[in-house]
Amino acid sequence: MTLPSIESLKAQAKRLRTALTESDGPALTHGQALDLLSRQYGYRDWNTLFAAKGNRMEFVLAPGQKVSGTYLHQSFRGEIISTTRLGTSGRTRVTILFEEPVDVVTFDSFSAFRQRVTVTLDADGRTAAQTSDGKPHMQLA
Repeated sequence: MTLPSIESLKAQAKRLRTALTESDGPALTHGQALDLLSRQYGYRDWNTLFAAKGNRMEFVLAPGQKVSGTYLHQSFRGEIISTTRLGTSGRTRVTILFEEPVDVVTFDSFSAFRQRVTVTLDADGRTAAQTSDGKPHMQLA
């Protein structure tokens, strides 16, 4: 599961605290609301969730940005030519124009070059789709 941003998590905790107060539920401090929300995401407490999410650098993707990484086990450098945020999931659909075409076939007797690809990346800059050996189709460096 992709976690929302730290700001979104704090806003959720604030809404939870407000909703409980308005429904004559138990009065919570903001810290207690953060801990309760953290447990809903499967973490022991807010500090554990923050360490898992807050210390991770998220990719900010924008048209014109130069990127590099691997695509189907091949290294690439390229430029993002379009981006589309997919709701609040933290995923972004990007189209990348490679500087040099990438051969996506591993056979010696056959080649298939790609110079422009569109993929959906998570907040860590990798695809959910994987190759048969379990590696992401694309991973940004």
